[in-house]
Amino acid sequence: MLNKLRTLLESERFGLFITAVILLNAVTLGLETSKEVMARFSGVVLLMDKLCLAVFVAEILAKLSVYRLKFFRSGWNLFDFVIVSIALIPAAQGLSVLRALRILRVLRVISVAPRLRRVVEGFITALPGMASVFLLMAIIFYIASVISTKLFASSFPEWFGTLGKSAYSLFQIMTLESWSMGIVRPVMEVYAHAWLFFVPFIMVTTFAVVNLLVGLIVNSMQDAHAEDEHERTDAYRDEVLARLEAIEQRLAAQNGQGTDASETTKK
Repeated sequence: MLNKLRTLLESERFGLFITAVILLNAVTLGLETSKEVMARFSGVVLLMDKLCLAVFVAEILAKLSVYRLKFFRSGWNLFDFVIVSIALIPAAQGLSVLRALRILRVLRVISVAPRLRRVVEGFITALPGMASVFLLMAIIFYIASVISTKLFASSFPEWFGTLGKSAYSLFQIMTLESWSMGIVRPVMEVYAHAWLFFVPFIMVTTFAVVNLLVGLIVNSMQDAHAEDEHERTDAYRDEVLARLEAIEQRLAAQNGQGTDASETTKK
């Protein structure tokens, strides 16, 4: 019984079924935000949401019964378990906010889609390198915040009055969101040479450090893809070797039968 259940859980069709349920649940959770839809079809929408949740719970219970403690050794299984558990929290008292996190169930599509899992695994692999880049970014922001506060706080206290305000204004400048007409040009009307500070800051943060982050993530994705291709190649090679071994055994068996038959004829 457990072997049949294991085969079902690991089958491609079951994975496609779970993916379809996840997408259906994403649609129902989106429909819950529409007052017009809920006014007319609230019963159907809530019923579909409960059915989707029931499928997820049944899947988790089935995996627990098959894999037992091994279930918790997989990070993706733990991810699914946490996401489904959040959905089971009752909408009462202070926990009602957590009920809004039911939309996180849509993230389960990552665990059932191998390509998405490789993307996430590549991103996680890049985190150590990204931490170093974030530390570098924090140092640059701190230095720039101190400088901008000392230079521009007296004339523009709403943007550079404190370290926090300066850091937020510099973050806006780094994202290039209204940085020129919104902040830099007004500052340059008072401090004509302010561009000597802002332009190098943009060059370092926006075009250098941010692109360094992108490069780290891209390299991690490529490494994950290469590792996946290597695993596929090894699996294909093992399959070919197994088939060749089976063919050799068949040929050896046929040759053995032919030899026995010739010896019998001679006798």
